[in-house]
Amino acid sequence: MSKPKRYCIIGAGPAGLCTARHALALDGSPEVTVFEQTKQIGGLWTYTETTGKDQNGIEITCMYANLRTNLVKQGMGYPDYPIDEKASTFVGIAEVARQLNGYAEKHELERIIKFEQQVVRVTRNFELNVWDVLVKNLPDNLHLNYQFDFVLICNGHYSSPIIPDFPGRDIFRGRQLHSKDYRRSEHYSGERVLIVGGGHSGVDIAPDVASHARRAVLSHRCKGAVHTGDQVVQKPEISRLTPTGAIFVDGCTEDFDVIIYCTGYRYSVPFISMDCGVTLHNNAISPLYYHCININQPTMAFIGLPFNACLMLMMDMQARFCLQFYSGQKPLPSREEMLEEWKRDTSEREARGLTGKLTHMLAGDLQQRYYDELARIAQIESLKPVLAKMHADCITSKNEDVNFRSYEYHVIDDENFTKVKIPHSNNAAALA
Repeated sequence: MSKPKRYCIIGAGPAGLCTARHALALDGSPEVTVFEQTKQIGGLWTYTETTGKDQNGIEITCMYANLRTNLVKQGMGYPDYPIDEKASTFVGIAEVARQLNGYAEKHELERIIKFEQQVVRVTRNFELNVWDVLVKNLPDNLHLNYQFDFVLICNGHYSSPIIPDFPGRDIFRGRQLHSKDYRRSEHYSGERVLIVGGGHSGVDIAPDVASHARRAVLSHRCKGAVHTGDQVVQKPEISRLTPTGAIFVDGCTEDFDVIIYCTGYRYSVPFISMDCGVTLHNNAISPLYYHCININQPTMAFIGLPFNACLMLMMDMQARFCLQFYSGQKPLPSREEMLEEWKRDTSEREARGLTGKLTHMLAGDLQQRYYDELARIAQIESLKPVLAKMHADCITSKNEDVNFRSYEYHVIDDENFTKVKIPHSNNAAALA
């Protein structure tokens, strides 16, 4: 009898959990190991009041206390474990955490997760045709070597924060922090707060801060105003910082006590060696077959890179896609075929302006097409079109109306949904 296949899964957040669940279900009694560098599952959905680094020196990243998702709940659950039908469409961080913990309990995943174990290096062992994985046991400060047949990287998008290096950043005398360390608006009571960035986090955090701050100003480079409500003052980009505040590109000057950088994250895979066959350049990982399988070393995959998607459902589908090939249920295309598809996708994305940090974005019609292509190639079930349609409508509403969360979405059938305004809704974020 052949030896059981050994699967290494890096990260026990939403992507790692569904990947582990599907790997465990494969025939042949596979050996599945999940390495998680923190003490718990859930990734950034596990809330803590602590900021900075944990007891092992690992950077802490989590959502803020008042957060409600900006995606419909129908895309936040897993196919076999949806979010409670009774929950509101836009759930809070505590509900997502309960969802992930319930999923892990249902599939008995914690028994295969090694907590407080940091993957230090992943190297290809060409002699044995396996992956050598060096792992640090953080509490004991010991290094251990493992070997695996397959490596699935599920460490998420949110481990390496981007902080713009504005002139004068080193002389500003107030507090400066990235949104990863933002927790509660009460912490800014009576203060003058500058929020930097017009993306999802900036547009969400600015009105949250404004509920307690003396003054909340959002600086961004979007064309025209973004929807943040009446309490937030909007300014153009920062030209430079001063000891007491900021000078904006329109020449206006204002003093602030705190600056919160809602400026996003970079993909980060510091543990993969050069011989792994992929590069991380301009915030994009390549070359990948359908944004997940490493074309040069196809026994390595990345789960969860695409964004602007039905979050957990997309990750679950990617996991099933990869494992169809790794389990031998479907033959993997040749390297030439995978490269050809990657080049085709890259060319189309370049024509649409989806390069650099947008390389893995499932914009517009690309979302449903992506799901359908994964399903066709691996002969797995695709996602119903209604899910991508609700997601697209939600994103459009968010860009047009600060009160977009005051609507409830309901699925009618595979293609259609309803959207109903909640009477007297104030769109306020629910405390976790």
